[in-house]
Amino acid sequence: MQKSCVKLLFLLIIGGLLIISCKKKEDTIPPVVPPDNKALVLDSISINGINFSKDFPRNIDFKKISIEAFFSTAVDTQNLTSHFTMTPGVPVKCVSSEGNKKVTISNISPISDYTLHTFSISATLLSTGGKAFNGFTNSFFSSLDSTPKFPVVTDDALLTIIQKQTFKFFYDGAEPVSGLARERSTSGNLVTIGGSGFGVMALIVGMHRNFITRDEGLTRLSKILSFLETCDRFHGVWPHWLDGTTGKIISFSTLDDGADLVETSYMVQGLITMRQYLDSLNVNEKILVDRIDALTNAVEYDWFTRGQNVLYWHWSPNNGWGMNMQIRGYNETLITYIVAGTSTTHPINAAVYTQGYAKNGGIQNGSTYMGYVLPLGEPYGGPLFFTHYSFLGLDPRNLSDQFANYWEQNVNQSLINYTYCVTNRTNYIGYSTHSWGLTASDDPHGYDAHSPTNDDGVISPTAAVSSIPYTPEQSLNAIRHFYYILGNRLWGPYGFYDAFDVMEGWWATSTLAIDQGPEICMIENYRSALLWNLFMSDPKVKQGLTKLGFNY
Repeated sequence: MQKSCVKLLFLLIIGGLLIISCKKKEDTIPPVVPPDNKALVLDSISINGINFSKDFPRNIDFKKISIEAFFSTAVDTQNLTSHFTMTPGVPVKCVSSEGNKKVTISNISPISDYTLHTFSISATLLSTGGKAFNGFTNSFFSSLDSTPKFPVVTDDALLTIIQKQTFKFFYDGAEPVSGLARERSTSGNLVTIGGSGFGVMALIVGMHRNFITRDEGLTRLSKILSFLETCDRFHGVWPHWLDGTTGKIISFSTLDDGADLVETSYMVQGLITMRQYLDSLNVNEKILVDRIDALTNAVEYDWFTRGQNVLYWHWSPNNGWGMNMQIRGYNETLITYIVAGTSTTHPINAAVYTQGYAKNGGIQNGSTYMGYVLPLGEPYGGPLFFTHYSFLGLDPRNLSDQFANYWEQNVNQSLINYTYCVTNRTNYIGYSTHSWGLTASDDPHGYDAHSPTNDDGVISPTAAVSSIPYTPEQSLNAIRHFYYILGNRLWGPYGFYDAFDVMEGWWATSTLAIDQGPEICMIENYRSALLWNLFMSDPKVKQGLTKLGFNY
């Protein structure tokens, strides 16, 4: 019995030691962490205090960007900056805080102003537990750098700068053989008759403002006349496009490979204005006058009626009247009927204007748009070149007929266009009281006639600049803005570039004759009425206007 007690005691001691040993071993096992099945989630994100989770924030300070991203759990901070990018090519720095659940991203140096930037968080970002992130991308527009890009001068001096720089398109940038204006600055030997007609008027401004001497101007004029006398013409009418080196037609389109009466009327407007500028008592200048008369008298306006009370736009030696386009208003073609009315060799009568262009009053509108009554034309007035092309020489200040007062027409169309842009119902970036103007111009997708009823976010400087006689305050505000504030993007060797679209990040590098011409000419009409006074001083113009039923 004594042995049995000893054996029991021994077993109890061994069992206790085993229990103690097992307990100590169990205490050294790390606690089990429940699995985290959730991915790393972006709880919220802001940019300069603005919600950045949706939409495109605008007017974000280009000098200082602060993006705050809050995550559902702590992020892995190893190589943190590599997961955050801002384009185009903006270096950033990243700082984590709040237990690594918040990351603040900022720019190291100022970013491009007035630009769409894209910010991304890569899906390579992980939580400290190794969980994946789905990624994030959104964009924002940076604010405009409002500091002047050029020295600030008086408005009068600024208008001279713009006219002088724009004049270079027609003088320095002209096609060298013909002296005519290229369609655009990159058109090589392709010249345009309508734009060159504007260029003839710009030549007057260049001499008047002493950008060139009178002798230099008249030498260039003689070269232009020599080309016009020998290049392709059809019934006295020039084509839209010509080869400036050969004088041969360049087709504008498949059927448009002959005479263009509207483009020719722009040239005739310029030639009439130049004729009135020349001194007929000077022997050499009288020769130029006679040459101009021979060219303008040769235009067979009556033949382009086809025996009807309307003018036709095109005729081709290959396609005849295939274009079959009647010239009816209200649009940019009023001057075609006016110069046709001045002709003593191939005239039209009043019925051609009244029944053809004016459609017996069908051109009248009378509705109110943006608070302004529009006497003529389509709803909201159409593109602003309607108020420019015909009125570089034709003075609208006291011009009226049975259908409209043309000063009221042009002023109100300009104000409708301006107010539409300021109201900015489409919420486009770049539209404001200082940045407005819709007309035909280049755009990101080619070329289009922009207007309040055909608006895709493109502002054309020529629209506001050339409207300065009608909207002096609004146009001067735009001119200052385009030159001083946007000049690093908009100002080039031939004046303002053609157009821009901030929403698409597109800035034209092109300049077009039909846009540069109205700028230099309408600025001059605003400053001195020089071109208006010259054109209207021609007795034939006065007789033609009276015959067609105009008061002036």
